Amino acid sequence: MFGISVFQSVLERLKAEEDEDAAGHEGPAPSANVRGLNAGFVGNLASSVTTDGDAVRRAYFDTAGEDMLAPPKPAPRPVMPDHLCRIRPEQIASDLALTDTETPAGLADKRRRFAAENHPDRHHPDFRNNATIRMKIANLMIDEALRSLRLMQRN
Repeated sequence: MFGISVFQSVLERLKAEEDEDAAGHEGPAPSANVRGLNAGFVGNLASSVTTDGDAVRRAYFDTAGEDMLAPPKPAPRPVMPDHLCRIRPEQIASDLALTDTETPAGLADKRRRFAAENHPDRHHPDFRNNATIRMKIANLMIDEALRSLRLMQRN
C-alpha cells in the first residue's frame, strides 16, 4: 500500500470486500471489522464508496476555485545587488578602503567585513560568479597588503 494515501487504501479495501461479497464469498459481517458502528451504517457506507477516479476528479474540479486551477505564478527573478556589479580591481580597492597605515588586525577585520557582505554563499546562485570574483580580488589585495607590512617590519 505504499505510494497511496490512507484514504485511498481504505477505499481499495472496501472495494475488494464489495467484490468478494458480489462473488458470493461469505466473509464477516461489515460491522465485525468496525467497532461501535451498527451494521446498517457500515453497509450503507461501503456501498456508497466508489473508487472511480474520474468521479473524484470531477468532484474536485467542480468545487475548486479559480485560484486553485490557475497555474502557479513564476517566482520573480532576483535583482543583483549594486555592490556585486563592482568587479574591477580599483572598485574593490575603493570598497575595501585600504590605507598605508593598516595593521594586520585592521586588515583581518576588513577581510571579515568584506566577506560578510560579499561571500558567494550569501548570494543567489545567479550572482555567485560576481561575488567570487570580488572575494578573490579582495583577498589578493589584503594578502598583498599583509606581505608589504611584513617586509616593512623586517627592514
